[in-house]
Amino acid sequence: MKVANGYEYVAVLEGIAPKKYAMEGDPIGLQIGDLARKVRKIMFTLDVLENVVDEAIEKGVDMIIAHHPLLFRPLKKIDFATSQGRIVKKIIKHDIIVYAAHTNLDIADGGVNDVISELLGLMDTEIIVPTYTEKYGKIAVYTPDFAEESIRLALVNNGAGQFSDRYSECSFSVEGTGHFLPNVEANPTIGKPGDLETVREIRIEAIFPRSKMDQIVKAVKLAHPYEVPAIDVYPIENVATEMGLGRIGNLPKTVDLAAFIGFVKEKLSIENVRVIGDSDRPVRKVGIIGGDGNKFIHDVKRAGADVYITGDIYYHTGHDLLAIDLPTVDAGHYIEKVMKASLLKQFEEASQLHGYEVDLIVSERNTNPFTFY
Repeated sequence: MKVANGYEYVAVLEGIAPKKYAMEGDPIGLQIGDLARKVRKIMFTLDVLENVVDEAIEKGVDMIIAHHPLLFRPLKKIDFATSQGRIVKKIIKHDIIVYAAHTNLDIADGGVNDVISELLGLMDTEIIVPTYTEKYGKIAVYTPDFAEESIRLALVNNGAGQFSDRYSECSFSVEGTGHFLPNVEANPTIGKPGDLETVREIRIEAIFPRSKMDQIVKAVKLAHPYEVPAIDVYPIENVATEMGLGRIGNLPKTVDLAAFIGFVKEKLSIENVRVIGDSDRPVRKVGIIGGDGNKFIHDVKRAGADVYITGDIYYHTGHDLLAIDLPTVDAGHYIEKVMKASLLKQFEEASQLHGYEVDLIVSERNTNPFTFY
């Protein structure tokens, strides 16, 4: 087992919610601390409030991973007489790393909106607002037949061969004949310098996200038996992955809005919601945008939702929702708390895979500012 540092856990988080998915201007990433320090205990939280920092200190936490950035707006001063000033002082004094994954975690596969969708049992989910397109390329590697499997594994274990979310480790192999003439300075795996060599070779092809090109090519070179492997890389235009904000999907059966409200409260463990729409309205297709979803109401309507789940609906936005005839359940911003247990599970799996020795916990503090009577 290994005690990893902050950079290594950031790499784990990047694998779950890459920074490139974040909305422009979102202040994600390192908020406070030294990522080079060793991390033995990580706590996951929705918000970084003073009671959460006190909890982290009490429990000996080395790293806080939050959904909402602590430093959402630039600080003009750090006044220890204020709550935010005390938070910064305590974090620095106790050498705690604070790191945030916000809209990138909303958008990512398996992120906040997917977790809410799964809790509600939605089927055939799709994104609502496209925000990022991952373009693809194709790699072709020529290898002697005895190294075919090691090259294939180098490809698929580093991100190549993923074809939609339903198929992985996809590749194509074809046999051919390779010819090469090593010069006197060469150190060929097969043949001798100065002799023309003919070898039975395999061409292995796989598609890959272009953002992973360097990683994949490096892995192939390390696995390849030749000192100068033949590798072709070229773009393809007919395959791309679209990422985006929100999810829309279907309930197993149609229910009325009143029954749906009770279902939402049960599955998301909340006591109260605000509702726009008639209680007997039939609903099946559900649109979800965790957090503040005010500016996306027309996107959700165009997507064909029967009902919209989000938070922080403004008074006049409520009028707009009535005007466009979109029943809405304002379940509050705090429903995003589901990210804590989800990240905990994903980090447990990654830590086991990498052999990291770490204690992973979720914050037990309630950071919802609202009390209902």
